[in-house]
Amino acid sequence: MSAPTGTDPETRLFAQSTFDLLLIELVPMAQRIASQIHAADQLAIHGHHAPPPAAEEDDDHLREAVYYRLERLGYRVGLGLIESLTVANPLLSRTDPLDTLKFIAKDLWLSVFRKQIDNLKTNHRGVFVLTDNTFYPLRRASLTGGSGQSLAEKCRPFLWFPSGLIKGALTGAGWEVETVRAEVGGSAGAGAVFTIRLGAGQPGTTTLPVR
Repeated sequence: MSAPTGTDPETRLFAQSTFDLLLIELVPMAQRIASQIHAADQLAIHGHHAPPPAAEEDDDHLREAVYYRLERLGYRVGLGLIESLTVANPLLSRTDPLDTLKFIAKDLWLSVFRKQIDNLKTNHRGVFVLTDNTFYPLRRASLTGGSGQSLAEKCRPFLWFPSGLIKGALTGAGWEVETVRAEVGGSAGAGAVFTIRLGAGQPGTTTLPVR
């Protein structure tokens, strides 16, 4: 357990490793749930004697289901966090989304992943790139040996929850989010790169094409 920081006997503390393990377990949990639901759906539709679906079609369906489950979970967490973290400090600009992205990169990321985003870039046209060079859920992944592409594919599901987290936080702060795309990257090899595109026509953005 963490060491107490105050004298309030009602203060509840928990080990940080508990949350770390929960973040790591989210992906296999979502994969198990999606597989069970898909199998039950196939049984209800086709019965016991129907030929199994093509492997590629089955994989695509399960991948979409896992993405949706993890992204929506992160979205709900992001909505709640942005509300709780800004209730005593409502200083986020409603005219410049960069202020909100800075808050996410520093305060929100620190509260969830115990570190700040390493780099924040923007083209000032509604596109922002957040880079975390040592994203925690990927630190224990083996990044040596095998195909680089297969390793990236294996790691990508661990980025779907934080993608939803970013989207939920931005939405809760009043911004319309078009897409949040996540890729494995970063200078340390076990990093994450999130590219956020806000909806056109909002304050602080323009409809000019991204180059």
